[in-house]
Amino acid sequence: MNTDQYYMQLALDLAKSARGKTHPNPLVGAIIVKDGVIAGTGIHRKAGEPHAEVHAFRMAGDYAKGATLYVTLEPCSHYGKTPPCANLVKESGVSRVVVAMQDPNPEVAGRGIELLRNAGIEVEVGVLEQEAKRLNEVFIHNMLKNRPFVISKFAMTLDGKLATHTGHSKWITGEQARHAVHQLRNEVDGILVGVGTVLADNPSLTTRLPEGGGRNPVRVILDSELRTPLDAAVVHTHEAKTIIVTTDTADRTKLEALQAKGVEFIFVAKTESGLDLEAMLAELYKKGITELLVEGGGEVNASFLRAGLIDKYFIYIAPKLLGGRNSLTPFTGLDVDSMDEAWNVTFDKVDTFGEDLRITAYPNQGENR
Repeated sequence: MNTDQYYMQLALDLAKSARGKTHPNPLVGAIIVKDGVIAGTGIHRKAGEPHAEVHAFRMAGDYAKGATLYVTLEPCSHYGKTPPCANLVKESGVSRVVVAMQDPNPEVAGRGIELLRNAGIEVEVGVLEQEAKRLNEVFIHNMLKNRPFVISKFAMTLDGKLATHTGHSKWITGEQARHAVHQLRNEVDGILVGVGTVLADNPSLTTRLPEGGGRNPVRVILDSELRTPLDAAVVHTHEAKTIIVTTDTADRTKLEALQAKGVEFIFVAKTESGLDLEAMLAELYKKGITELLVEGGGEVNASFLRAGLIDKYFIYIAPKLLGGRNSLTPFTGLDVDSMDEAWNVTFDKVDTFGEDLRITAYPNQGENR
């Protein structure tokens, strides 16, 4: 690892510390280095607050003159809730800027870099670029597709079972893996299940971290026939907002009773394969949900899979075997006839949580299967 990579990795590590707190903005870290000494550091802590470069320059003060700025994302060149950072960098007196990746927003990408170069500042782009893109995969996805980044999360036994034939699934994985799931909930904007999960498990779908606290995502329930009970935990607990996705033909009396309890609704059409998920995602994005964790059962998972709407997988595997012809599996729906019809994914990494494994995987680029 050369010097630029070393300092950029530090900047990336800084940026990671704000994971789950900056939506809809990206994760950004900045480090100012002069004569081999770190003079300033900064992260973007929360949307609407100063950007990473601002914090770094405040710390560095006059030491920024003639220094090198390492920043994980191209300094912004447009006015939003805060002034453009590219102007701040230009006026700071730094002699060199090292950028991990360009801004993915097609309307602004490259403009901040161009502004700095036109000011006579040496700019290098692409140091640890892939690591920076992975760090901000949600932000990049939002910019390019204008919909939430969808994560499919499920836990299964070693032989691929989600639950017994009776639907019993508590608990497939151990305590450490379950804590990891609550950390995921702490980082995302929304969590989605089908009404079948609500009826079977009556989950609260809130965040419970070992140290307490945590950020509760918006709860989203797929319920085309409005079967969600009025006394369901997602209805009468108010730690988080609940949105039910249904059709405009839903029972008005039940709908009004749920609305009286604070439940919000999204109305979409019903297709041959179920509710229109693309229309739902578009509406959720308008409501500020940039990252959606799908914790549904086999039918919900299959509907997202067949629509090509899963962007990432977190697959928890327990060292258990269930067997059985009727045990439930993570993906149901229509059967395929041959392995040629399988959906292909790429394994990214494997982590351990106690005795359990977690595989992080992505759909193969350019294909849904």
